[in-house]
Amino acid sequence: MDMNRIRARIEQMRGELLQLQSADGSWRLCFDSGTMPDSYFIIILRMLGYGQNEALIRQIASRILSRQLPNGTWKIYPDEEDGNLDATAEAYFALLYSGFLNKLDPRMQQAKQFILSKGGLSKIRSLLTQAIFAAAGQASWPKSMRIPLEVFFSDNGIGIDLFSLSGHARVHIVPIIMLANAQFVQHSASMPDLSDLFAGSSKRFENDSPWIAALATLVGSLSLSELLPFESPTPQEMAVQFLFDRLEPDGTLLTYTTATMFMILVLLMLGYSSSSPLILRMVSGIRSVMCANSHVQIASSEVWDTAMLVHALRKAGVNPTSTALENAGAYLRQRQQTQLGDWAIRNPGTPAGGWGFSNVNTLYPDVDDTTAALRAIEPYSSRTPEQQADWQRGLNWVLTMRNDNGGWPAFERQGSRLPIAFFNFEGAKDIAVDPSTVDLTSRTLQFLGQELGMNAGNSWIESTLRWVLSQQESNGSWYGRWGITYVHGTSAAIQGLTAVGIAEDHPAIKKGVDWLLQVQNEDGGWGESCISDKVRRYVPLNFSTPSQTAWALDGLTAVLPKPTPALERGVEALLQSLDRHDWTYTYPTGGALPGSVYAHYASNNYIWPLLALSNIWLKYS
Repeated sequence: MDMNRIRARIEQMRGELLQLQSADGSWRLCFDSGTMPDSYFIIILRMLGYGQNEALIRQIASRILSRQLPNGTWKIYPDEEDGNLDATAEAYFALLYSGFLNKLDPRMQQAKQFILSKGGLSKIRSLLTQAIFAAAGQASWPKSMRIPLEVFFSDNGIGIDLFSLSGHARVHIVPIIMLANAQFVQHSASMPDLSDLFAGSSKRFENDSPWIAALATLVGSLSLSELLPFESPTPQEMAVQFLFDRLEPDGTLLTYTTATMFMILVLLMLGYSSSSPLILRMVSGIRSVMCANSHVQIASSEVWDTAMLVHALRKAGVNPTSTALENAGAYLRQRQQTQLGDWAIRNPGTPAGGWGFSNVNTLYPDVDDTTAALRAIEPYSSRTPEQQADWQRGLNWVLTMRNDNGGWPAFERQGSRLPIAFFNFEGAKDIAVDPSTVDLTSRTLQFLGQELGMNAGNSWIESTLRWVLSQQESNGSWYGRWGITYVHGTSAAIQGLTAVGIAEDHPAIKKGVDWLLQVQNEDGGWGESCISDKVRRYVPLNFSTPSQTAWALDGLTAVLPKPTPALERGVEALLQSLDRHDWTYTYPTGGALPGSVYAHYASNNYIWPLLALSNIWLKYS
């Protein structure tokens, strides 16, 4: 293994990252979740009738067009078969609505033929896409979405706890239910007519589950608002206040641009003018989360990128007292949260202290970002009593967020089980709840072991170790929720378990290592398809990606006492993948909504390769 070559790459990446750092100390790299938020934003801007956004709409439309494939389709990951119906329908609608293309354009003709070949718009399954089409009058509002607000916003309802849903699900589902109940439609003169994209005369979605629709209709027919003694505020007023209470300072709804767009539609439904200061502020908030002036991010990743890049740069030899890392530490300290969020409902009595994902996040911390931020600022935490107290407050928040089963969730401690089938949309079981996950729990273990010196002899983490070990698949792998997928989860589990002292020859560790070696590609790297995330079994990509190769290498480095031929081949594949700026470089290896949304973090091609190469250099040089 050529250590000089590894060191040279480390130095190169260090230099590139220091050049990319922003003046405020953060790193602001793109979080690309496909064209869905781009398409939605064009639709929303046209619904609002803003005439001063033509240049912006043209930029976004150009970005969408650049993602169209030769067969006329759009995909949510490159190896998706044929194309993706929902993504193609969204893009087709947005491009027509933008006014820069018409139905006779060959590119639109190709997209139309694909949509019809898949059964037409009635086959769309995404909750968000169905809602945006219904709000635009292109389809009927599904009956299964017309859940009376009393179900969630009244002590006299039928007992479904809104706060047992994940926070990101809540802020999308609540405005959609409000719009569906009102069967709200926002017309505009320039809106295209997509009725020719339905296979039959009905403009309904096929997955409008009969039993869910029947239940919603039954509950609605009970006229709960009349039968039950509602006092002020009414369920609708409570729902509206729910949304207002979760607006971030920049005007986005819990930092999610897609949720913000649906809240804008709710405000229109309530009679707000499209030129009202609140709607203008929310549109401005969405624009502030754009990348490169043409790409709408679902959320931005400044806190995550900054915290993890600080960690990687320190591993690569950058001194914590360097100006770059001092500035990054100052940026992160300013983004520690001080307000109680929804997480406090199931974690009462705990002071705020976590960090969120995005620059503007003040209400929605998560465990992964918090451990990353705590690790990043640890060298500075003892400089003053105030900084020490803030660090301890963040650590306390993480420790109290552990679920009863021993694992950690992303955003909120696990609540009561919900009948997930009640939410009949693609990926509902993954996004509607926020359970413990192996990858996030294992990274928390790694933090506790490496930064706090906790080990398997500590009785407090015994239940966590048991839970992680219990989640191992029979083939030796672990499922990873927030990265794609089994390579991510297996590497995280190996690193987390060994960081707290689980022996390298433990049967579970050996099985995990054997599995990683079994799925190594011929070129020495690793690559796993997003299909794995959907079908819940390993599906090879048959090509190597930088982040997945780096994940596997870090898992192996954690247990191998000296380099092996497999490790050396992996390093060579990683170095080559970093130079190969083809589709594998931008393959989405971030998990979001299984089967519907996947993310490419631009930071992934820096964080994980730099960590892997630095760990190899530190251990074997």
